[in-house]
Amino acid sequence: MDGGLIRLKEVLTGLKPSERKVAEYILAQPEQVVQLSVHKLAELSGVSEATVIRLTRSLSMGGYQELKLRIAGDLTKKSLSDSYQEIRMGDTVESIITAVSNNNQKSIHDTISLLSAEEVKRAAEVMSTARKIDIYGVGASAVSAYDLKQKLSRINWWCEVYCDFHAQLTSAVNLAEGDVAFGISYSGETEDIIQSLTEAKRQGATLISLTKFGKSPVSDCADIRLFTSSVEQNIRSGAMASRIAQLNVIDVLFVTIVSQLHEEIIPRLEKTRLAVSRTKRV
Repeated sequence: MDGGLIRLKEVLTGLKPSERKVAEYILAQPEQVVQLSVHKLAELSGVSEATVIRLTRSLSMGGYQELKLRIAGDLTKKSLSDSYQEIRMGDTVESIITAVSNNNQKSIHDTISLLSAEEVKRAAEVMSTARKIDIYGVGASAVSAYDLKQKLSRINWWCEVYCDFHAQLTSAVNLAEGDVAFGISYSGETEDIIQSLTEAKRQGATLISLTKFGKSPVSDCADIRLFTSSVEQNIRSGAMASRIAQLNVIDVLFVTIVSQLHEEIIPRLEKTRLAVSRTKRV
C-alpha cells in the first residue's frame, strides 16, 4: 500500500487552509509522521484532530491509519526521478529523449498509486451492460477518447466519440437509463464536458469520469471516478505526460473488461484481428 505522498501533492493547492497546513507538514517530514499519533500530528502542525481526519477524507482514504500506511509504503519504495523534468528549448536530443521518457514513466507510475481497483471494476461492469456508451473529450483528451472507442469497437460495443460540444449535447439528451456517458478531461474543469455530463445524468445515464486526481466539477458529477496523476504546471510536456497516463488507464479498463467477459470477447477480438491482418502484406 502506497500513494500517500503523491495524493497529498496532487490535492495540495485545492485544500482548505487548515488542511493544507497539515498536508505541508506531512510532506516536509514524512519519516516523522509515520511514527505520530493523530493527536501528536495535529499538535505539531497546529490544527485540530478533526482537521487531520478531514484531510484523509479529501484524499479519499478511510482514515489516518491508512494515510500512515501509504506514506510508509512510499518511503520504502525506490521511485523514479522525484520530479517531472523541464524541457528547455535548445536541449540536446539525448536530453529530450531522457526528459520526455522520464515524464511519461513518472506519470504512469504516479497514476498507479491513485487509481482505485474498485472504481475500475465498477466502470467495467457498468459499461458491459450499457445499451450505448457516449465518450466525450476535447483537445488532447479527444485522443484518449478515440482510443477508447477503437478498443470498444473491436468487441462490437455500441460507442460513439463526440469532441464537439453541440454533438456531445445532442447525443446526451438522447441517452437513457442504462446508458453510459464517459467524460475525459485532464483538468476536470472543461465546461463542454461538465455540461454534457450534466445533461446525460439528467436523462438517467451513468457517468464515468477520467480526470486528474482531486475534486473537480467533472469528477464531482460522475458516479464512477477514475483518476490520473497531475503534471506540474511548469512542464511544457504536461499535455504529453497526462495523455500517456490517460491511455494507460484506458488500457487497464479495457483489459479488465476483457478479463471479466473473456469467453464472449476473445472471439470478437480474434475476428477483428484476422480481418485487419488480411489488409497487410506478408
